Amino acid sequence: MGETSKEEYKIQSFDIETQKLLKTALKDPSNVDLDKVANIIVDQSLKDCVFSKEAGRICYTIIQVNNMPMLALVNPVYDCLFRLAQHDSLQKEEEVDCLVLQLHRVGEQLEKMNSQRMDELFSLLRDGFLLQEGLSSLSQLLLLEIIEFRAADWKMTDAAQKYYYSEVTD
Repeated sequence: MGETSKEEYKIQSFDIETQKLLKTALKDPSNVDLDKVANIIVDQSLKDCVFSKEAGRICYTIIQVNNMPMLALVNPVYDCLFRLAQHDSLQKEEEVDCLVLQLHRVGEQLEKMNSQRMDELFSLLRDGFLLQEGLSSLSQLLLLEIIEFRAADWKMTDAAQKYYYSEVTD
């Protein structure tokens, strides 16, 4: 019965071979190609947003079992962030909010792993902020805030905190 807790993940939507791969990754990550596992998880998350929460649980378990960061996720996570930084996604407040939230959570770590891709991502964000027409006020505010957050070495200055969040606390 103890084994079932690791197999309670909702992976039934995958074919049998992929289910076996994911189960092996959850039990013994050193016996699988983590790049392949990461790509499967990210691809499914992009197709099925409901699966995204489950994907996070799976990755967290793999990281805990492996006792190290899942380096294989760096490029797929960047790919997702780049997708959220595209013109059509920047038009949707929910997607901008998701992008900014993820950058707050893992931006600094991602930059340490691959600073060139982070530079490219922020070039897209700056261009979107400055050049893209039709952005909502909230989207513009979120983009400006994350640009300043990174410029301040991934820290929120007191002035920025007051500027961006003063109305929330008032």
